Amino acid sequence: MCKALYGLKQVPQAWFQQLNSFLVSLGFICSRDDTSLFVFKRDSHILYLLVYVDDIIVTGNHPSLIRKFISKLQSEFAVKDLGTLNYFLGLEVSSMDDGLFLSQSKYAHYILVKANLLDRKPVSTSLSTTYMLVSTGSSFSDPTTYRSLVGALQYLTITRPDLSFAVNQVSKFLHAPTIDHFQSIKQILRYVKSTLSYGLCFTHPRSSSLLGYSEADWARCIETRRSTYGYSIFLGGNLVSWSAKKQPNVSRSSCESEYRAMANTTAEIMWITHLLRERFALPPECPTLLCDNMSALFVSQNPISHKRAKHIDIDYHFVHELVASGKLYTQFVPTDLQLADIFTKSLPRPLFEQFRAKLRVGPPPLRLKRIKFDLDWVSLDRSIEY
Repeated sequence: MCKALYGLKQVPQAWFQQLNSFLVSLGFICSRDDTSLFVFKRDSHILYLLVYVDDIIVTGNHPSLIRKFISKLQSEFAVKDLGTLNYFLGLEVSSMDDGLFLSQSKYAHYILVKANLLDRKPVSTSLSTTYMLVSTGSSFSDPTTYRSLVGALQYLTITRPDLSFAVNQVSKFLHAPTIDHFQSIKQILRYVKSTLSYGLCFTHPRSSSLLGYSEADWARCIETRRSTYGYSIFLGGNLVSWSAKKQPNVSRSSCESEYRAMANTTAEIMWITHLLRERFALPPECPTLLCDNMSALFVSQNPISHKRAKHIDIDYHFVHELVASGKLYTQFVPTDLQLADIFTKSLPRPLFEQFRAKLRVGPPPLRLKRIKFDLDWVSLDRSIEY
């Protein structure tokens, strides 16, 4: 009777409701912006709990409080303490003396083996600067394999933002891939081979400033003329959010496409701001959004320009409202310093490597150590018993 519950669709919800009730009874607060995050704060003691189905991460600033909480959790549920966090949902976590290094090298190796490309010659970039993917051409004989590899690469972008644009491009042809599309996937995988150990580096920030880069490549798609936009958001110098997507509507001008990109970036910045406020870690400074299009910046800062931008959907003008209220600061950034360019177009190798390094994507630092630092991380697994 009890084991039969595992085959029901209601089980995940029942498990989460039971866990939620238990955590709330201990004083945890469920985040309104991310329901998988629970926060506990009492005086100077803080605990964060992140749950994904039946995998749990616990961290905080007081080791004895963490141990006390884990013992209470084990008394309520059949939970196994896996110790210091080093592997979670395919993500490899390595400790440094000043932060963390996240990678998916084992998963990347698995993808290469699955695609039978482990012995192929590596390349330095994920896409050629002369690429041009279109929907016409000879159909690929095994679309299932194509979709499987694209899905695997999408998961790899969790710690590899430098792959985001290339994966976004090949994802547009899942319904009817061609041989040329599969060749592009092989190019991406050959680049993955050359950067197999690469990952994201997070260090203790010197400041808690929130900084975003917004960029759009107007009419990038030669078939639909929709623009590709991207953004990268940094918290204290660490990359915390990024995206590379095609805009849902055709923009009539570069100003419109850039302004729409700014609106999407602003929405993400506001979400991060709300999340940080719940974690009692909201930066005192106003978030800054950088854009390399003067027209879009002018629209965001001057309401009179809206008369000349009536073709831009009014929903996007909330950017100006935030700027006017002092909750957001917009600033111009030169194109050669626009880090979000890596999410909107294929760049030459020198510029691609420069932006990749600024995103803090690279090989494992030499100072990797298996030590504890200010925040102790604990990984838990559970097998709930009914």
